[in-house]
Amino acid sequence: MRACLFCCLVLLPGLLQADCGKGRVTLQVLGSGGPELGDGRASSSYLIWLDGKARVLVDTGAGASRGFEMAGAKVEDLEAILLTHLHVDHSVDLPSFIKAAFFSPRSNDLPVFGPGGNALMPSTSEFVQLLMGSGGAFRYLGNYLDRTRAAAFHLHVRDIDLADKAIQTRRLNDRLSFSAVPVDHGPVAAVAWRVDILGCAIAFSGDTSNKGGALTRLSAAADILVAHNAIPETATGAARNLHMPPSEIGKVAAAAKVGKLILSHRMRRTLGGEALTANGIRRYYSGPVLFANDLDKFPL
Repeated sequence: MRACLFCCLVLLPGLLQADCGKGRVTLQVLGSGGPELGDGRASSSYLIWLDGKARVLVDTGAGASRGFEMAGAKVEDLEAILLTHLHVDHSVDLPSFIKAAFFSPRSNDLPVFGPGGNALMPSTSEFVQLLMGSGGAFRYLGNYLDRTRAAAFHLHVRDIDLADKAIQTRRLNDRLSFSAVPVDHGPVAAVAWRVDILGCAIAFSGDTSNKGGALTRLSAAADILVAHNAIPETATGAARNLHMPPSEIGKVAAAAKVGKLILSHRMRRTLGGEALTANGIRRYYSGPVLFANDLDKFPL
């Protein structure tokens, strides 16, 4: 792949080709649940389709690879994988996609972006090394990391600088760019993502309390904001320190003036409380609010 693949640019959404709404871009939810068992849902994962091909995978929680298969996606079509953070329910299926690619005709290198590390969490590049590097649990996949070894393709793993609080943008090609910003998820290293594709903008909160308001900046004028409905309005303590209650989600959506709000990462403490969640959001945001289920599709 060309070195400029990972060039940092200050890129505004309007600089991309503005034909969103012509039916070429679709968001699909592969996993709408959290880390629990018993909710009947796969963990967090999202897929962006362009012209009928799976192009961008955001998070790879448990069950993501099964959802990817059920969606009819092909791993050789992926142009990038984006990770919001490295909790199990957002990252554990990553090796499954790499191994699956062995059985595909994939020949293009695969970029993987995720947060840098902190005292609690490894950086994304260290995480991948711990999984697939020379001393890793799945070291038999190490040829995909080591460019001195033959492989049909290699991974390009890049960390998002957590010390840089500005929106960090990388342009992949003339129709696709990614923007990330560090967000507060308690002590966990985490980023939120925005994907700009053919004039469409989709923002992903990941797990965050939104302390500091970074998500609001990143989501400005997005066509869709995927926000995580992990806690009810009444949550306190550690749960509130990690996640946004419905009122905060509503404030973000309203301030960012997003076109549509999709609620995912629906944990058992919020399932069944959709009316209360919607009421909390509606205090601030008047646009469409949709509750996601596994394999739901949202055309742009």
